[in-house]
Amino acid sequence: MSPGSSFKPIQTVTLKTQQILTGETKGAPATLAGELRIPKPGSDRLPVVVLIHGSGGVGGNVDAWAKEINSLGVAAFILDTFSGRGIVSTVSDQSQLDSLAMVIDAYRALSMLAQHPRIDPARIAVMGFSKGAVPAVYSSNERFRKLYNPAKVSFAAHIGLYTPCNVQYRDDDKVTGRRSASSTALPTTMSRSPHAAAMSSASNARALTSRSPNIPMPTTPTTVRHSLSAFRIPRRKRPATALCGRATMAKYSTPRQAQSIPLPIHASSTAHVGFNQAAYQATVKAVREFLAATFKLSS
Repeated sequence: MSPGSSFKPIQTVTLKTQQILTGETKGAPATLAGELRIPKPGSDRLPVVVLIHGSGGVGGNVDAWAKEINSLGVAAFILDTFSGRGIVSTVSDQSQLDSLAMVIDAYRALSMLAQHPRIDPARIAVMGFSKGAVPAVYSSNERFRKLYNPAKVSFAAHIGLYTPCNVQYRDDDKVTGRRSASSTALPTTMSRSPHAAAMSSASNARALTSRSPNIPMPTTPTTVRHSLSAFRIPRRKRPATALCGRATMAKYSTPRQAQSIPLPIHASSTAHVGFNQAAYQATVKAVREFLAATFKLSS
């Protein structure tokens, strides 16, 4: 644990995909934990960024970003959505925890931090990576906010790095209007996402362009097997009401049904990752500038 840091419990619930997309709010209770890192002693209220990990759980990449954020004089809250649920990794099995279920976790962290004496409730942002980018981005959705965020406080900004953009949800275009930034590994699909377009339009925000891992890795590409298992859904399981897009999106036509499902087009059981130093540095620079502008940090 870093100096100036403390662990905080988060009471939340775990919902299945069908429950979330049909508006249910009652689920199995879960107690998560997060590490709050305060960059400096004192009594003044600071902005904070909630960091939500990807499918591999909390790792060195999240720690690196927490240090970058602390260097701005901004607090960082590392939210662990896995350990309290007995999950180690969802890389090979995304069904263990729906990414949208983590939206509720993000709201619960927001509510806790808004009451902390060292945190400015008007300056709480959320940032996620890959699987964690889904709750970081979709916590700006008005539909989910009304269902799962009873508190009056809202996130001041939303940042998603390599955000999955293979699905489309009902009311994607209705967002809070807060500042947002997102990068994606599927830029052509991202451009078709009503939610992404609405976020950009509402907030006049820049879009990050990094497609590289967010922490230095060996330059030799590494193969990750079964990394896209969440996308490999047999055609026979798609309801007849699905309206298939030209790329990787589908949309259900009635509000009583689950509103979206990933299509297996362009899917693969393996992925190749490697480190791009220039893209990494550009992403760090863009995020730092984005937070400085959002939180109105003095230089």
